[in-house]
Amino acid sequence: MKKKNFLRLAVVAISVLFIGSLLPGLSAAAPIKLSYANFPPAPTFPCVQMERWKTEVEKRTGGKVAINTFPGGTLLKAKAMMDGVIAGTADIGCLCMAYQPGRFIVTNAIALPLGFPNATVASLTLWDLYKKQNPEEFAKVKVLTMFTCAPANIYAKKPVRNLEDLKGLELRASGGTAQVLKALGATPVGMPQSQTPEALQKGVVQGAASSLETLMDFKYAEMCRYVTIFNGPVYPFAVVMNMDKWNSLPKDVQKVMDGMAIEQAWWTGNYMDKHVTKSIEWSKKNYNIEIIKLTKKELKRWNKLLKPLPDKWSEQAKAKGLSARTILKDIKVAKEYHSRF
Repeated sequence: MKKKNFLRLAVVAISVLFIGSLLPGLSAAAPIKLSYANFPPAPTFPCVQMERWKTEVEKRTGGKVAINTFPGGTLLKAKAMMDGVIAGTADIGCLCMAYQPGRFIVTNAIALPLGFPNATVASLTLWDLYKKQNPEEFAKVKVLTMFTCAPANIYAKKPVRNLEDLKGLELRASGGTAQVLKALGATPVGMPQSQTPEALQKGVVQGAASSLETLMDFKYAEMCRYVTIFNGPVYPFAVVMNMDKWNSLPKDVQKVMDGMAIEQAWWTGNYMDKHVTKSIEWSKKNYNIEIIKLTKKELKRWNKLLKPLPDKWSEQAKAKGLSARTILKDIKVAKEYHSRF
């Protein structure tokens, strides 16, 4: 009797498994697995936003998607990010367009010295610019969001109140910020951020130009007690997805990701701005740093020297058949609109 019951139970179990394989709704589907590559270290803001996006997507899709993140260049390096995503090495990747100025001409216009007040305004302006211009360089990927870092400002061992104070001053800088400093008469010194504290200690540089969260994160406030605000360049970032992978996603998952695009741009800019504020407050409290704001007259002198930089970018854009005037106008309109809030 027991043997017959055992056989009946076995038959029932096999039948359930067979029916379950024919009717997927009766069994829990495995989540869609996606890989997300990033190049800077995990504690930095591009990776903080990556983890926030991952968490929100997984939550809003009800566990339908599972995202594995790879910070610190462990899956793709910075300059290989775009081509790596196109090739499918990573399903999703975060790239800094400023690292390839000739490839991302339209979106890199954001990195010109246009006087963005903060990362929130710059991030939303960048997203508006992308949506309006729809640059050809992103045709092979799905763009999930865009954002920027906070504007670069100067911190140094001595006060910089005018161009005369800046002339010949050795400051660590990179990319567009280095071009800006050179145009203003300073002496930009290129080096990795990780080498800057030692360079400051040895007197190789007298300060740096960067977004101001570094005052706290890299403890620059210990040596650089003077901060000059001039709202220099921002660096544009994009989060892109392999097009075949995007097309393979269910429509409801695509809807979740599309719905987060502008939200993520705002969230990242806002996170960055709050972190900068926290850094400045920490620096004032612990090292009594002085915040120097240029007079309108002095700022006008700086802007006059910086005018050739947008002109140079315009020539590059025109050579590619782009309407430089329209692009710069779109940025100006979006910047003014988002600055109102």
